[in-house]
Formats: sequence, structure tokens, C-alpha cells
Amino acid sequence: MIALSPEEQQIIGLSLKVAATATLFSLPPGVALAWLLSRYSFPGKALLSGLTHLPLILPPVVTGYALLLLFGRNGPLGRLLEPIGIVFAFDWTGAALAAAVMGFPLLVRAVRLSFDMVDPRIERAAETLGARPFVRFLTITLPLALPGVAAGAVLAFAKALGEFGATITFVASIPGETRTLPLAIYSLTQVPGGEAAVLRLVLISVGVSIGALVLSEWGARAVARRVGGTR
Repeated sequence: MIALSPEEQQIIGLSLKVAATATLFSLPPGVALAWLLSRYSFPGKALLSGLTHLPLILPPVVTGYALLLLFGRNGPLGRLLEPIGIVFAFDWTGAALAAAVMGFPLLVRAVRLSFDMVDPRIERAAETLGARPFVRFLTITLPLALPGVAAGAVLAFAKALGEFGATITFVASIPGETRTLPLAIYSLTQVPGGEAAVLRLVLISVGVSIGALVLSEWGARAVARRVGGTR
């Protein structure tokens, strides 16, 4: 069993807190957007899909800088939110925001694929019986795609847990406040004699990532079985 120092325990606890918060707040808009992209055609759909996946293509530092411009204390959204007590810059909430933005495309993509695998004929049959779109979504589409939603959430959580570039650009690496696992590993590589701590944190990160991938694959297989596919 890996023995962790109090500082390392704090780093892991903060990382889990940031990743869980990012995933929790990403889930409702991510599921809604995935449903919209899966089930409806409208002008600008390709553009919306492209913007959703933009964080996967842009360098994370660019995303972090954009967040700093928007949500920093001098940014338009930062100035708007600060009077009501919502501060993101150089705070753990900012780390959660950066992690949520970086993990959002993975969440939307996984959930959208799950919705795509649900046979629309089932929804049309419910429509002929008078079920409204929102009712059909809650009682038919979402239950059938639920394992895929869970897989997307797991991927988003894993991505949030490993987020580095956008986080360090937006909120820096402040011990006890914004220093998550990747930031701590990077900082410890610059410290003489920090190799043992780096190795412990790396092993924990690898374990969590492998676990997330296994859970995601299980979710994808569960979706295929539920909707009658084979994988």
C-alpha cells in the first residue's frame, strides 16, 4: 500500500473535489447538448458541434488563457460574477471550471453516440401514443442511453483529474488551493529529491485513469447490449 504524506493526501483530495465538481456541473448541459445534436437538425448545427469539440483541438494553454480573459477579475464575466460571490481566478473553483471545459467535449461525444444508438422508432411509437418530447426523453431515450451517459461522465471525470495546461494558465499552481495532481507532479519534478513523491502520485494517476477507461468501456458495451447491438 502506498504511504502518502499529509500534503499528498491534500493534493489528491483537492483533485477529486475539482474533478467531481467539474463532472457534476458538466453533466446536465452535456446531456442536453448531446440530445440536441443527436436528435435535431437546425442551421448552425455543424458550427455548434465544432465549437463544442474545440477544446480537444486547441492547445490547453489557449483554452486557459481564454478563460482568464473571460473569467479573470478584470474579465467581463469575472466582473459580473464577483459581486455575487462567484470567483474563479486563482481559486479551486477556477480549476474546476477549466477541468469542466476540457472534459466537456468527451462527455458530449460519448453521450451523443449513446443517443445515436437508441432506435428512433421507439421514440416515434411513443409519440403516436401522445408522449411529448421531454417525456419521451425522460422515459425512453435517457434510460436506454444511461450506461453511455455514465461512461461519458467517467471520461469527463478522468480528463478533469488529469487536466494541466488550461488549469495552470487560468489559476496557476497554488498549494492547497489549485495544485491538483498534474500540477503537483510537475512542481515536484522541479524539486531535488522529489522523485519518490512524483512516483507515488504518478502511480495513483495511472490507476485512476485505467479504472476510468475500464468503466467507460463497460458503459459502451452495456449500451450496445441494451439497444440490441453487438460489440
